[in-house]
Amino acid sequence: MDEVVLRSMLKWPDVPDVYGWLSLDRRGNWRIRNPGVEGKGQFDPIGNAGLREFIARNYAVDERGCWFFQNGPQRVFVTLGYAPFAFRMGNGTLSDQCGRRLNSPLGAWLDEEGSLLLSASGSLGLLDDRDLAAIAEALAEGVFDWGGNRIPVGRVASADAEARFGFVRDPKPGN
Repeated sequence: MDEVVLRSMLKWPDVPDVYGWLSLDRRGNWRIRNPGVEGKGQFDPIGNAGLREFIARNYAVDERGCWFFQNGPQRVFVTLGYAPFAFRMGNGTLSDQCGRRLNSPLGAWLDEEGSLLLSASGSLGLLDDRDLAAIAEALAEGVFDWGGNRIPVGRVASADAEARFGFVRDPKPGN
Protein backbone atom coordinates (compact mmCIF):
# COMPACT_ATOMS: atom_id res chain seq x y z
CA MET A 1 0.00 0.00 0.00
CA ASP A 2 1.01 3.58 -0.55
CA GLU A 3 2.79 5.23 2.38
CA VAL A 4 0.25 8.08 2.44
CA VAL A 5 -2.53 5.52 2.83
CA LEU A 6 -0.78 3.78 5.72
CA ARG A 7 -0.19 7.10 7.50
CA SER A 8 -3.82 8.16 7.09
CA MET A 9 -5.01 4.85 8.53
CA LEU A 10 -3.02 5.55 11.69
CA LYS A 11 -4.21 9.16 11.89
CA TRP A 12 -7.93 8.36 11.39
CA PRO A 13 -8.52 4.78 12.56
CA ASP A 14 -12.33 4.80 12.81
CA VAL A 15 -13.52 5.94 9.38
CA PRO A 16 -16.61 3.93 8.31
CA ASP A 17 -16.34 1.43 5.47
CA VAL A 18 -18.07 2.00 2.13
CA TYR A 19 -20.09 -0.66 0.30
CA GLY A 20 -21.77 -0.63 -3.09
CA TRP A 21 -19.75 2.15 -4.74
CA LEU A 22 -16.87 0.36 -6.46
CA SER A 23 -16.90 -2.70 -8.70
CA LEU A 24 -14.51 -4.77 -10.76
CA ASP A 25 -16.03 -6.18 -13.94
CA ARG A 26 -15.19 -9.53 -15.56
CA ARG A 27 -12.59 -7.89 -17.79
CA GLY A 28 -10.73 -6.13 -14.98
CA ASN A 29 -12.22 -2.65 -15.37
CA TRP A 30 -12.70 -0.61 -12.21
CA ARG A 31 -16.18 0.93 -12.16
CA ILE A 32 -17.79 3.47 -9.83
CA ARG A 33 -21.46 3.83 -9.01
CA ASN A 34 -23.19 6.64 -10.83
CA PRO A 35 -25.69 8.12 -8.34
CA GLY A 36 -27.21 10.34 -11.04
CA VAL A 37 -28.71 7.38 -12.93
CA GLU A 38 -32.11 5.98 -11.99
CA GLY A 39 -32.07 2.43 -10.72
CA LYS A 40 -29.64 0.53 -8.60
CA GLY A 41 -26.44 -0.97 -9.90
CA GLN A 42 -25.42 1.57 -12.53
CA PHE A 43 -21.62 1.62 -12.58
CA ASP A 44 -19.49 3.66 -14.97
CA PRO A 45 -15.88 2.90 -15.94
CA ILE A 46 -13.22 4.89 -14.12
CA GLY A 47 -11.48 6.78 -16.90
CA ASN A 48 -8.75 8.49 -14.88
CA ALA A 49 -5.55 6.44 -15.24
CA GLY A 50 -4.04 7.85 -12.05
CA LEU A 51 -7.08 6.81 -10.00
CA ARG A 52 -7.10 3.31 -11.54
CA GLU A 53 -3.41 2.93 -10.64
CA PHE A 54 -4.03 4.20 -7.09
CA ILE A 55 -6.85 1.68 -6.63
CA ALA A 56 -4.66 -1.13 -7.99
CA ARG A 57 -1.77 -0.30 -5.63
CA ASN A 58 -4.08 -0.26 -2.61
CA TYR A 59 -6.24 -3.30 -3.43
CA ALA A 60 -6.35 -5.94 -0.69
CA VAL A 61 -8.50 -8.59 0.97
CA ASP A 62 -9.81 -8.85 4.52
CA GLU A 63 -10.21 -11.92 6.73
CA ARG A 64 -13.74 -12.55 5.36
CA GLY A 65 -12.50 -12.83 1.77
CA CYS A 66 -13.95 -9.42 0.89
CA TRP A 67 -11.79 -7.37 -1.48
CA PHE A 68 -11.41 -3.66 -0.94
CA PHE A 69 -9.57 -0.55 -2.00
CA GLN A 70 -7.92 1.21 0.93
CA ASN A 71 -8.71 4.86 0.15
CA GLY A 72 -6.71 6.66 2.80
CA PRO A 73 -8.30 5.71 6.12
CA GLN A 74 -11.43 4.32 4.46
CA ARG A 75 -12.02 0.85 3.06
CA VAL A 76 -14.08 0.86 -0.11
CA PHE A 77 -15.34 -2.67 -0.66
CA VAL A 78 -15.41 -3.96 -4.22
CA THR A 79 -18.34 -5.77 -5.82
CA LEU A 80 -16.74 -8.42 -8.03
CA GLY A 81 -18.10 -9.22 -11.47
CA TYR A 82 -16.78 -12.75 -10.94
CA ALA A 83 -13.39 -13.09 -9.23
CA PRO A 84 -10.94 -10.83 -7.34
CA PHE A 85 -8.64 -10.56 -10.36
CA ALA A 86 -8.96 -10.46 -14.13
CA PHE A 87 -6.06 -11.86 -16.13
CA ARG A 88 -4.96 -10.87 -19.63
CA MET A 89 -2.55 -12.63 -21.93
CA GLY A 90 -0.19 -10.65 -24.12
CA ASN A 91 3.35 -10.73 -25.48
CA GLY A 92 4.06 -14.00 -23.69
CA THR A 93 2.99 -12.64 -20.30
CA LEU A 94 0.01 -13.08 -18.04
CA SER A 95 -0.95 -10.02 -16.01
CA ASP A 96 -3.78 -8.88 -13.76
CA GLN A 97 -5.83 -5.69 -13.71
CA CYS A 98 -3.36 -4.21 -11.22
CA GLY A 99 -0.58 -4.43 -13.82
CA ARG A 100 1.34 -7.21 -12.09
CA ARG A 101 2.97 -9.90 -14.21
CA LEU A 102 2.19 -13.34 -12.93
CA ASN A 103 4.24 -16.47 -12.82
CA SER A 104 2.90 -19.59 -14.41
CA PRO A 105 -0.60 -20.50 -13.20
CA LEU A 106 -0.83 -23.21 -10.59
CA GLY A 107 -4.43 -24.22 -11.25
CA ALA A 108 -7.14 -23.82 -13.89
CA TRP A 109 -10.90 -24.42 -13.79
CA LEU A 110 -13.66 -24.05 -16.38
CA ASP A 111 -17.21 -23.26 -15.35
CA GLU A 112 -20.44 -24.19 -17.10
CA GLU A 113 -20.39 -20.94 -19.11
CA GLY A 114 -16.88 -21.56 -20.48
CA SER A 115 -15.22 -19.01 -18.21
CA LEU A 116 -11.69 -19.93 -17.14
CA LEU A 117 -10.49 -19.30 -13.60
CA LEU A 118 -6.75 -19.34 -12.96
CA SER A 119 -4.79 -19.50 -9.74
CA ALA A 120 -1.40 -17.81 -9.97
CA SER A 121 1.01 -16.04 -7.63
CA GLY A 122 -1.45 -16.28 -4.74
CA SER A 123 -4.22 -14.71 -6.84
CA LEU A 124 -7.41 -16.14 -8.26
CA GLY A 125 -8.72 -14.54 -11.41
CA LEU A 126 -10.88 -14.90 -14.42
CA LEU A 127 -9.13 -15.00 -17.78
CA ASP A 128 -10.47 -12.22 -19.99
CA ASP A 129 -12.94 -13.77 -22.42
CA ARG A 130 -11.15 -12.07 -25.33
CA ASP A 131 -8.16 -14.37 -24.68
CA LEU A 132 -10.07 -17.66 -24.71
CA ALA A 133 -9.91 -18.17 -28.48
CA ALA A 134 -6.11 -18.27 -28.36
CA ILE A 135 -6.16 -21.24 -25.98
CA ALA A 136 -9.35 -23.00 -27.12
CA GLU A 137 -7.53 -25.98 -28.64
CA ALA A 138 -5.60 -26.72 -25.43
CA LEU A 139 -8.75 -26.25 -23.34
CA ALA A 140 -10.54 -28.79 -25.55
CA GLU A 141 -7.77 -31.22 -24.56
CA GLY A 142 -8.42 -30.41 -20.89
CA VAL A 143 -5.26 -28.38 -20.27
CA PHE A 144 -4.20 -24.77 -19.96
CA ASP A 145 -0.88 -24.50 -21.76
CA TRP A 146 1.22 -21.55 -20.61
CA GLY A 147 4.81 -21.38 -21.76
CA GLY A 148 5.04 -25.15 -22.09
CA ASN A 149 3.58 -25.68 -18.62
CA ARG A 150 0.48 -27.82 -19.20
CA ILE A 151 -1.92 -27.47 -16.28
CA PRO A 152 -4.90 -29.83 -16.08
CA VAL A 153 -8.21 -27.95 -16.21
CA GLY A 154 -10.74 -28.85 -13.55
CA ARG A 155 -14.41 -27.99 -13.40
CA VAL A 156 -16.21 -25.58 -11.10
CA ALA A 157 -19.80 -24.33 -11.06
CA SER A 158 -19.86 -20.53 -11.22
CA ALA A 159 -22.28 -20.48 -8.27
CA ASP A 160 -19.77 -22.47 -6.19
CA ALA A 161 -16.64 -20.44 -7.01
CA GLU A 162 -16.93 -18.07 -4.03
CA ALA A 163 -17.14 -20.81 -1.43
CA ARG A 164 -14.60 -23.05 -3.13
CA PHE A 165 -11.94 -20.36 -3.50
CA GLY A 166 -12.73 -18.23 -0.42
CA PHE A 167 -13.79 -14.85 -1.75
CA VAL A 168 -16.97 -12.74 -1.49
CA ARG A 169 -18.44 -11.31 -4.70
CA ASP A 170 -20.82 -8.82 -3.10
CA PRO A 171 -19.48 -7.66 0.27
CA LYS A 172 -21.93 -6.31 2.80
CA PRO A 173 -21.36 -5.17 6.37
CA GLY A 174 -21.08 -8.27 8.53
CA ASN A 175 -20.80 -10.92 5.77
